[in-house]
Amino acid sequence: MDVKDSNGNALADGDSVQVIRDLKVKGSSVTLKRGTVVRNIRLTSRADEIEGNADRVRGIVLRTEFLKKV
Repeated sequence: MDVKDSNGNALADGDSVQVIRDLKVKGSSVTLKRGTVVRNIRLTSRADEIEGNADRVRGIVLRTEFLKKV
């Protein structure tokens, strides 16, 4: 399964990605700001989602259309 970021770059387990727009986190009052880096991502069973840890949020699932590889 190929997992790609918003620019078409291939993503793999352990990569770091950057958020390209502000995202509200469901179930929390936290907003991930543009430019936030999510390190050490894990691929999920879906090609359009990854799982990772941001600064203030642990175990967050993000859609790849809002990310770019760092």
